[in-house]
Amino acid sequence: MLDFIKKQTEYLYSGYFAVVMATGALSISAHLLGFSRLALFLLGVNVITFLLLWLLTGVRIAFHPRRVAADLGDHAAGPGFFTWVAGTGVFGSELVVITGRTGAATFLFWLALALWILIMYGFFTAAIVRKEKPDLSSGIGGAWLIAAVATQSLAILAVLLGRGSESPRLWVFSSICLFFLGFMLYLLIIIPIFHRLVFVKLEPKKFSPTYWISMGAAAITTLAGSLLITDTEHDDLVTGMLPFLKGLTLLAWATATWWIPLLLLLAIWRYGVRRDPLTYDPQFWGMAFPLAMYTAATHQLAGAMGMPELRMIPALFFPISLAVWVLFFLWMNRQLFRMLIKGRAK
Repeated sequence: MLDFIKKQTEYLYSGYFAVVMATGALSISAHLLGFSRLALFLLGVNVITFLLLWLLTGVRIAFHPRRVAADLGDHAAGPGFFTWVAGTGVFGSELVVITGRTGAATFLFWLALALWILIMYGFFTAAIVRKEKPDLSSGIGGAWLIAAVATQSLAILAVLLGRGSESPRLWVFSSICLFFLGFMLYLLIIIPIFHRLVFVKLEPKKFSPTYWISMGAAAITTLAGSLLITDTEHDDLVTGMLPFLKGLTLLAWATATWWIPLLLLLAIWRYGVRRDPLTYDPQFWGMAFPLAMYTAATHQLAGAMGMPELRMIPALFFPISLAVWVLFFLWMNRQLFRMLIKGRAK
């Protein structure tokens, strides 16, 4: 069995922590919309998923360190490592929102921050200095935006941990800096991604589900900005820049909303018009997370902007994001079950 696990983890998808991201975002959405039992159930699922993924990741690092290092410096596989940060940050926020406890979440913040430093500078340094680089068409994709998602996940957790903290000002300052940095990363990365979509020939298989992170990154930026507005509007660090903060937050939400019809049309083009076979791919979690995050972000934005009318949108999106999560979760477990059966047969 150990040999089977060692073999399977060698090529473990680096972005599998997107499962934790999607489950955490959906759990938070359920809590905000009043589905407390569902939120607790999803939290339980996420605890198991989070621990299991770290166990498998630990096995991979221990037995396949060269493969991990090679993937981290790869233009295609490297961005998936940012899900380690984002998954840890979102899970920490989920713990605070659902249980109200900050002890474990504080540990997760520092773990996520350490991972953020390691992966952020490790990946971009390796991508910049490598001798042979791919062209734009094969070198960049939606997964690159997880760098922005990871940064905003830290900004959100910092705001939540600042509530009732002995040093709330430090948490607020950290959150503001991370929010602006995450916004900057989104702008830097989305421009070549949009250029790639519009000006480079797009084969159906090249339009991976991770392109939905173009929307998800803007959505989590909306949530981070909305929390800063509602939780820290009376802090003197925020009051002076409050109009600017509201403007950026609304820009992020409008951007996320704009992406949804376009991404949906492109998905219909790939699987409906071009008839590309629909098979399980762990990258589908890059679609589940944005839908759940958009639900939570819009609910929070409605409070930050004093527009309760907007809450009809998360009421509509929640069942959609829940259905997508259930579909992908069952699909994933079916694939894992088949893989285990094949492993035992050998």
